[in-house]
Amino acid sequence: MTKIVKGLLIVAIATSSLIAAKINGAGASFPAPLYYDWAYQYQKETHNKVNYQSIGSGGGIKQISNRIVNFGASDKPLKTKKLTKKKLYQFPAVIGSIVVALNVPGIKDEQLKLTNENVADIFAGKITKWNDAALTANNEGVSLPDEKIIVCHRSDGSGTTFNFTYYLSESSTNWKNNFGTGKAIDWPAGIGGKGNEGVANLVKQTPFAIGYIENAYKVKNKLAAATLQTKSGKWVTATEEHFKAAAKYASWTKEDNFYALLALQPGDTSYPIVAATFILLPMEKTEMNKKVIAFYEHSFINGDAAAKRLGYIPLPKETKDLIRSYWKDKGLIK
Repeated sequence: MTKIVKGLLIVAIATSSLIAAKINGAGASFPAPLYYDWAYQYQKETHNKVNYQSIGSGGGIKQISNRIVNFGASDKPLKTKKLTKKKLYQFPAVIGSIVVALNVPGIKDEQLKLTNENVADIFAGKITKWNDAALTANNEGVSLPDEKIIVCHRSDGSGTTFNFTYYLSESSTNWKNNFGTGKAIDWPAGIGGKGNEGVANLVKQTPFAIGYIENAYKVKNKLAAATLQTKSGKWVTATEEHFKAAAKYASWTKEDNFYALLALQPGDTSYPIVAATFILLPMEKTEMNKKVIAFYEHSFINGDAAAKRLGYIPLPKETKDLIRSYWKDKGLIK
């Protein structure tokens, strides 16, 4: 609202906008669909705005390390030594899963079975045709074409890549010895896309493609995904039941700043590529940290339904309570 008094232009600003918080975060694309939903609900209920940029975990770590944003987000957890060096706090926000999505004409969702070693060999460029004997062996009755496999991977620094390559390293000696685990690696084959969004779009638009993406992007884009194997060798599909079966083995401690990798957990029903995603806060920004924490506390209380709807697994109550205890230890809540 504006008015003119004795020739002066006076701009009247609503009191609520003066006190409303504006929070800027950036990082992992893995949880981005959920953070957008949580931010929308938070603004609707509190008038506080949360801007989140999906730029990849590598970008999120870099921006919070340089204090460009108020919080960073990463699917690759940082160990205590690095957190201390960068003067950061860390806690998990939600659990998600990585699926092996594919676009093979005639192959439906969950129809194709891939062993964990099959997946590693495809991304290593060892298996190059869809009708390779290694793939047909577990797919009797499935018509696999004599076509080249188009591998789609991330082109940016990515926590999704970190968790996926950790899974590949645990599944294949060849992968572990030649490529290893990392946010970015020298891919032996394929084409790159930026963010989970980019890889999902590549798979969707490219016949005979295969790629790794967070489950929410598979659901959003209505893509097919492979049936994979548990650590014990049982076949499992990408469902909430199987994600939760793996997530229950997460072992969090405040002392380790919640550092945990969740791929290939025990159990005959545990989906093999499950991962948590983490929030990074600068130690010295106490007042802003309290505003960020207020957003995540609101989301912990009110956001579980949205998480489930989008294909994520909410943190268990015990984990949320442990996080609240961590916040209290750091002087961020009373």
